[in-house]
Amino acid sequence: MEQTKIYPTIGVCGLDCGLCPRYYTVGTSRCPGCGGPDFFNKHPSCSFITCCVKKKNLEVCAECSEFPCSKFKSDEEYQQLKESSSYPSYKKVMPNLNFIKEHGIKKFIEQQKKKIRLLETMMKNFDDGKSRSFFCKAVALLESANLKNSIDKATQKIKTEKIKQNDVKNKAKILKAIINKVALKKGIGW
Repeated sequence: MEQTKIYPTIGVCGLDCGLCPRYYTVGTSRCPGCGGPDFFNKHPSCSFITCCVKKKNLEVCAECSEFPCSKFKSDEEYQQLKESSSYPSYKKVMPNLNFIKEHGIKKFIEQQKKKIRLLETMMKNFDDGKSRSFFCKAVALLESANLKNSIDKATQKIKTEKIKQNDVKNKAKILKAIINKVALKKGIGW
């Protein structure tokens, strides 16, 4: 099936699809992102896409003159939603859409691509097979500079402690500890 949207890494509703663990899953449970190839087989009844893309020919709700409409919760309500290990954080839905409304989708995608590259670096170099969801949440919730700094610190510590490159268990443990410290300082817990 064809792709419905230009940017499947950002959900019509503001979810960071490009930072979701299921976007990086190999196999039939992989999500193609919002409006990506085969999207409607996995998510046949998305009311956001029906309204925004199919009816109004927009990429994201932030481009709509009626945003935010009644489909959205308040930002406070999104902040209170329970985190899921399968999806990116809902905590960034409104900030993402408000950023797009103010700066445009291309500027958002530029910033998101930086985060995606950082996430791919984490998964390639630090994933012990159990850390993908953690890394996805970290990238969704923390700033790119914090993430890059965390990767740099972890890389330096790995060199200093002479940890072998194939010892992904210890590499993951080091990076996750550094990210947890940053998150705590920022008041973000998971």
